[in-house]
Amino acid sequence: MALLAKLSRPSRLLCAVLFSSSLMLSVAAKAQDVAQLPFLAQHYDIAATIDPSNQTLSAVAKVDFRATEVSSMVRVELHPNLNVTQVKTSAGKALNFERDNLNPLLLNVNLPSAATANSTVTLAFTYAGPLANEDNSPVPGVRLASIYKDGAYLLLPARWFPLTAYPTNRYTATFRLTVPDTFALAGTGKSLSPSAVPAKSAAEGGRLLYVFECPNPAPNGSFVAGPLQLSIKQSEGLSVNVYAPRSAAAKPEDFANSLARSVNVFSDIFGALPAEPEFTMVQIPDGGLREFSGPGLIVLSQRAWDPKINDRVIARLMASQWWGNQVLPMTRGDVWISDGLARYSEALYAEQNAGAEAGLRAVDDFAVGALMNEEASPISQAARLVPFTSDYRSVVMNKGAMMFHMLRAQMGEMSFKTLLHRFYATYAGKSATNAEFQQMAIQQTQAAMKPGQAPPNLSGFFAQWLNSTGVPDFKIEYVVYRTPKGFRVVGKISQPLDTFSMPVQMRIETEGNPEIKTVDVTGTESTFTVETFGRPKPGGIKIDPSNVVLKGNSGLRARAAIARGEELAETGRYYDAIQQYQKALNIQPGRPLANFRMGEAFFYQKNYQAAANAFRESLQSVPEPSEKWTEVWGHLYLGMIFDLLGQRERAVNEYSKAKQTNDNTGSAQQTAERYLKKPYSEGGAQAASTAKPTGEAAPAPPAADDGRPHLKKPQP
Repeated sequence: MALLAKLSRPSRLLCAVLFSSSLMLSVAAKAQDVAQLPFLAQHYDIAATIDPSNQTLSAVAKVDFRATEVSSMVRVELHPNLNVTQVKTSAGKALNFERDNLNPLLLNVNLPSAATANSTVTLAFTYAGPLANEDNSPVPGVRLASIYKDGAYLLLPARWFPLTAYPTNRYTATFRLTVPDTFALAGTGKSLSPSAVPAKSAAEGGRLLYVFECPNPAPNGSFVAGPLQLSIKQSEGLSVNVYAPRSAAAKPEDFANSLARSVNVFSDIFGALPAEPEFTMVQIPDGGLREFSGPGLIVLSQRAWDPKINDRVIARLMASQWWGNQVLPMTRGDVWISDGLARYSEALYAEQNAGAEAGLRAVDDFAVGALMNEEASPISQAARLVPFTSDYRSVVMNKGAMMFHMLRAQMGEMSFKTLLHRFYATYAGKSATNAEFQQMAIQQTQAAMKPGQAPPNLSGFFAQWLNSTGVPDFKIEYVVYRTPKGFRVVGKISQPLDTFSMPVQMRIETEGNPEIKTVDVTGTESTFTVETFGRPKPGGIKIDPSNVVLKGNSGLRARAAIARGEELAETGRYYDAIQQYQKALNIQPGRPLANFRMGEAFFYQKNYQAAANAFRESLQSVPEPSEKWTEVWGHLYLGMIFDLLGQRERAVNEYSKAKQTNDNTGSAQQTAERYLKKPYSEGGAQAASTAKPTGEAAPAPPAADDGRPHLKKPQP
């Protein structure tokens, strides 16, 4: 504190802001690290009123708690913006309560006497407050609930009603929500027909009461309200309710078909859901979460909704019906078996729906996402991480998905699929731990072994990947000798992790057919000797050719740096994004995507000369096939820059070059046509999270289909 006092006022203010942000993150993680509480909510009866004019929520929540031990204090999580005015027992007795001094998300209620274990305590909470934006959000900087003039959404992680042990608890509920009569309401549970509610005053206007029954214990309680149009579609026996504004471009039947495909694929792999429920899909505005999944509910932001159905994202959200709704993690440290497996299900779906290459493209995206922030925490210590943050996505979702992919290779295809089916059958409607999954995987592998065949060391595999950080970066040295029967390759594989131990494949390109060999890599150096029939080609040995192992190399690490830059750019932190793009170029000089994204960041900083230089650099190198779209969009951005500078002839030349590529990724050809007819103009392009620009915003180039946020400009 003495040092802080010596700092200048701006420096003291910066330190205070950084400390406050750090504290908010730490208490949020602490709240979600609670797995066993003295009281767990079992049933809710909630009456809530959404007031768009004041952007407020008022509610009375009647909660039945089960005592897990003898205790006289009930602790719940409730959004800090919601002010509790009273808490009463079922007999109407008012109780003392207070917010936790260190964590305002927590509310402590003192009972008049200790409750015995397994007894039921019923409390009624009365509360109200503003839920307009991300202020005081349980996840700092992330908007989880929002009430605005034209609608509202209340997602479960916002803790808009008193929760216990989120996200590991399940409960039944009845929700009674009152909204303006111009709104439709969609959410978890079975909706009854709305009824009119008399207005308290002429100024208030008509209101409707919606009742949602949630008889199945699950993480219920996410709702979206607004002037939404309902379309009911049937696809392959599945009923899908699609709620969206009339202006939404995507067709409801496309969503229904995508959901039905996912349900069919996952029912075959994991086993059927307990009942074929109706599914609801609803759109929310940009500015909050990109997507969210609840029991029978899928929520997509506008930028994830249009203009094209993203099958993989929908598949992941649908997989959460199995992993995250039916099978819940026992503790915050066990979320790998829900969020990690839901993410990996994207690859299972893509492979089944579009072929093996599509599945491998998904795995490639997982690897990049894992390397973004892999060092933040071991997977087993996920309780330290806050859901919906970059660290959480990197460690739990992406590295978690890669761990399932590696486990699949260790176990074999049939054993792995059998494991998933058995695990779901055993734990559907229950909670599970990482250890229980690990034990079942080991048992399944041992049962599948033929007599005399040694099973893989899965105990070591789980210890290595669940409990540690770090990934291998393989280097190889070898010498080739001729033998009477062919050739012998003698060499060593090195990598930096002393604890690493896995069988790793090598692909040896020879003058004949390529040959695949497996080498046990243990520790930082492992020697090997393999025999080949054909002469190995110079430099023709590739380690882990099928990308089974999560590893570091220049290409993946460069892409991870680009991905970090894209996250920063989407929130308007262009300077920090540029640093990441430069880091990518230091790792892999001349990478077209890094130069393109750097040019994009400079463009939105209005540093047009630097932007033009970066786009020119991106066009100098041949991009990877998946990044070829940077060529057409590089020309488009150059054209827009020249239009802004009043150099119309040069702009037309760039738009013409864009047309000549014949690449229509992200509607590039239509964009080129539009600017050939009318010069591009910009009144003030801004980040998607800021105010709407006054002029024409640049169209968003395409983003990778990997579930990460990407730079996307608002449309006027």
